[in-house]
Amino acid sequence: MSREAVIDRAQTSSVSGSLELTVLMPCLNEAETVGACVQKALDYLRRSGILGEVLVADNGSRDGSQDIARRFGARVVDVPVKGYGAAIRAGVEASRGRWVVIGDADDSYDFSSLDAFLSELRRGSDVVIGNRFRGGIEPGAMPWLHRYVGNPVLSWIGRVFYHVPMGDFHCGLRAIDRQKCLDLRLRSDGMEFASEMVVLASLHGYTLSEVPTKLYRDGRSRAPHLRTWSDGMRHLRFLLLFSPRWLFLVPGLVLTLLGVIGEALLALDTPTFAGGSVRLTVNTMIVAMLAIALGIQAISFAAFSKLYAASRELLPMDRKTLWFKNTVTLGRCLVGAVLIFLLGIGGLVASFLVWQSHGFGQLDNAVALRGVIPSATACVIGGIGVLDAFFLGVLTLEK
Repeated sequence: MSREAVIDRAQTSSVSGSLELTVLMPCLNEAETVGACVQKALDYLRRSGILGEVLVADNGSRDGSQDIARRFGARVVDVPVKGYGAAIRAGVEASRGRWVVIGDADDSYDFSSLDAFLSELRRGSDVVIGNRFRGGIEPGAMPWLHRYVGNPVLSWIGRVFYHVPMGDFHCGLRAIDRQKCLDLRLRSDGMEFASEMVVLASLHGYTLSEVPTKLYRDGRSRAPHLRTWSDGMRHLRFLLLFSPRWLFLVPGLVLTLLGVIGEALLALDTPTFAGGSVRLTVNTMIVAMLAIALGIQAISFAAFSKLYAASRELLPMDRKTLWFKNTVTLGRCLVGAVLIFLLGIGGLVASFLVWQSHGFGQLDNAVALRGVIPSATACVIGGIGVLDAFFLGVLTLEK
């Protein structure tokens, strides 16, 4: 079947929406390579007998990439919003295939060999990600810092935070069910879109799989669009912000636990270490108080972040978040916070009475502050709790 026949069949069938595959290429000034990429993709469709199309989502090219893509047989959509993620989002919306294979138009991926992606999709995967570390990286195709630091570290964070068994979170060649991609309501405009797709697909319970993919040296003479540090930090920021557990909850629990243990030990005794050469006093107790206050606030941030994200449909509303929303109400928070605050006031009053019994004279600070600091800690926690309760009330207001 000729290339023209493939294009004619795709255009005819697109009216009824019966295409099986869209090969989508985000493009920005890829005149040197986009034609070869379109040619390879169309040859693959022809050779495999797949009813599909090649779609180029152009992000404002000024080098004639659009005309070249059309001349080689691709359909082109213009995307006015700048950014890798914006181009892919617009391309997916404009695509006509049941499945969408997404790949860069710089000739760094082989569009003539997509069988592994199609096989996984047909077996029931919702998202299929290429793995360049398993498929092979041509010498000079990936900068050393990306290959040995950036990609491995960010992919490791993604696996730990989101339990996604992916070895290459940021591979530029991937495939996804079109409708399920639209259901995710992806929002990122920049390079972090690659992380967002994998993370949200996992959180929504999609089936993800991975296939070996070879990365070639790209065929362009200009500098790449990817910016090592700024784009790397955008990926890291996304991975952290969409995981309140690791950004707020775990550090908050650790701080709170250490603070409580520290205050409890120091309230009862003066611990010594290293044969008595290291002696913890009330100064350490003040640090423990600070740890508790920061830890409690971090835990609150974790709960509020997850509730906000779920309420705005940035993250799925899971059972734990729904339980928190229905159980931890403004009224209950206020009651608990006020009780803790009153407990602290009671401790301060008791400390005052002890001072009064000594005629308001000089007391041994090492002894007196053992009662004052825990009481002040309870007052701080109660005060924070009151403020958090009202903030929770704002978050749970109906639209």
